[in-house]
Amino acid sequence: MTSGPALLADVGGTHTRLTVLAGGAESHPCVLDNAAHEGLAPLIESYLGTLPAALRPQRGALAVAAPIGGDEVVMINRGWRFSIAALAARLGLDPLPVINDFTAVALAVPHLAAGECLDFGGGGAVSQSPIAVLGPGTGLGVSGLIPNAQGWAAIAGEGGHVTLAPANDAEAEVLRELRRRYGHVSAERVLSGPGLVDLYRLLAAPAAVADPAEVTALALKGGDPAAAKALELFFSFLGNVAGNLALTLGARGGVYLAGGILPRLAGALAASAFRERFEAKGRYRPYLAAIPTRLIVAPAPAWRGLATLL
Repeated sequence: MTSGPALLADVGGTHTRLTVLAGGAESHPCVLDNAAHEGLAPLIESYLGTLPAALRPQRGALAVAAPIGGDEVVMINRGWRFSIAALAARLGLDPLPVINDFTAVALAVPHLAAGECLDFGGGGAVSQSPIAVLGPGTGLGVSGLIPNAQGWAAIAGEGGHVTLAPANDAEAEVLRELRRRYGHVSAERVLSGPGLVDLYRLLAAPAAVADPAEVTALALKGGDPAAAKALELFFSFLGNVAGNLALTLGARGGVYLAGGILPRLAGALAASAFRERFEAKGRYRPYLAAIPTRLIVAPAPAWRGLATLL
């Protein structure tokens, strides 16, 4: 196996973040718009064409927003499909491990410095306890870390597609309307960029807004009650789902939030009902009250996780 420069790519539904790992440091970071490319191979080739010859990688690792269960990868939120073996051969990269994007984020957690996370309540993490990781972007990524004799094992799951449950009558009304439109309402159907837009449209019909960034801008600026309510619902649902995940994993090592949306909304998240809803699990409130919730603010944490594979 070569030990030269390595390509690290975090392939999301909307953007792909690429860098070269050389000499233990990241170099030539780049964010590309997926919609501007016909597929993943042309996108990566366009990036490789910008690199100096000395940094041309011969190995790499990919984090992809898709279930990884074999050679064929299908990106549900992008419409891309590719063979891992064919992609590696075309790009001349050996090895080229491919994992789920939030599996990569989970692998990064033990390597994050204190200043790369913001605390949002709870007590101290319990050493050698499971850790939960989730975050909204184009979709909703979910993973976790389980301690073992070798250190940590990362979960490769699709927890973003669990059925979303309401916690009160107002949320039940929102979900009833979404079920009418979509049938199954997963956590991702609400806790994602498109989901935030849907919430706003439900509350402000008729509304032409199609960009989640516009909804958050309206909410933070003030003067648009529908946008403020949509963001409030978003954070409340997120707290509910995060609390469920913490209970499922026994995540006394902490719950880490990531994804493309939350780092830009740290202040609003801190002031929201997120933490209250995280803890609101009846008799298990004391159990959850002790679990820390943290927002990852390090840029492209998936790169850190991918580097551990190489």
